[in-house]
Amino acid sequence: MAKITQNSRLFPEKDEIKFADVLMYFSESLLGIDDEDEILWDLAKNCISKLGFIDCVVYLLDGDRDVMIQKAAYGPKNPKDFEIYEPVERPLGFGIVGHVAQSGIAELLHDTSKDERYRMDDEFRYSEVCVPIIIDGNVIGIIDCEHHEKNFFSEHHLRMLLIMSSICAVKIKGVRDHKELVEKQEKLLKLKEEMMELRFKALNSQLNPHFVFNALNSIQYFITSEAKKSALDYLSGFSKLVRFHLKHIDSDKVHVSEEISMLKWYLKLQKLRYVEQLEYDISIENENRLEDAMVPPFVIHTLFENIIEQGAYNQYKDQNFEVSFKVSGKHVFVMLSYSYSILKDMDYTPEYRDQILGWQDQIKLLNAIKDYNIEKRIAFVDRQDKKGVSITLKLPNLYE
Repeated sequence: MAKITQNSRLFPEKDEIKFADVLMYFSESLLGIDDEDEILWDLAKNCISKLGFIDCVVYLLDGDRDVMIQKAAYGPKNPKDFEIYEPVERPLGFGIVGHVAQSGIAELLHDTSKDERYRMDDEFRYSEVCVPIIIDGNVIGIIDCEHHEKNFFSEHHLRMLLIMSSICAVKIKGVRDHKELVEKQEKLLKLKEEMMELRFKALNSQLNPHFVFNALNSIQYFITSEAKKSALDYLSGFSKLVRFHLKHIDSDKVHVSEEISMLKWYLKLQKLRYVEQLEYDISIENENRLEDAMVPPFVIHTLFENIIEQGAYNQYKDQNFEVSFKVSGKHVFVMLSYSYSILKDMDYTPEYRDQILGWQDQIKLLNAIKDYNIEKRIAFVDRQDKKGVSITLKLPNLYE
């Protein structure tokens, strides 16, 4: 390779001007291009032709199969428009193209007949220059030029192609980065839409007409029975529950103390609905830390609603909830133990398991959108004398 000094030129003066014009054209032509194929075709059909070459093929790497695929061409391989005549693939390590793709080092061959790695494509040619297109240290493409004359390509030509491959790499990286950003934004938007839809479903589920009408009928019963204190007590709880859900439908977090308060009211209303068939106990460890703890809304309540509604559907008896809350550093733990008994003449159909799976989809969305890293452990109990589920939730503490 020729050394460059202050007293020597890389090219003859006319060639330097010509090459500068090509680089200027290539740089400007790429400004309006945001498609990889267009970049490669512009390189092959326009820039290479301006250098006076008669044959060029541009490859892109198919990383899944470890092969270089012909994507653009100039010369015999491109008889018309933007088509490649009988396109071929070069596995990594196979042929000159495959070796350069594997090594990432450009090669200049003055006589291909002396190199056993040479593989003929459409016809045999004696000269070849093969240059990698590299992004972030990885070969993503190849510029491969051939000529039927021996010793046609020079070190000057090699340097030209190396500079052009660098420009090409910068543009392709920009296109890929932009495409990746757009895809991430579209995915995030879709996830957010799904999350909002899920929240409305949770609101609709927890305040479904069946639950609302049953709660109101129970309150009406207390009123007509002149149990005014009980009526006012439950009416207050029901209104608080409704306000809580409407207030937090657009919220990203809620105080754990509010969650516990609303959970108590919810279970109290459900106990009113299923007289003598539902019991619950809620305990709190290190209660003094509750004010400094916040969690994502609708996670806890949706879980309880799913289990209770499935219990009602399957006519489970003696339903019992034992719930414990614990605030520990950056996390809030919820431990739930739910048990019930089944009528002897009924087939056991644990349909609530499907509901729990739907609830887990909500968890997956929160983890994907917010990176909450919510963890859950679920164990099903299926004994002759006792059935149920044990669930442990590790929620992020979102308090700021």
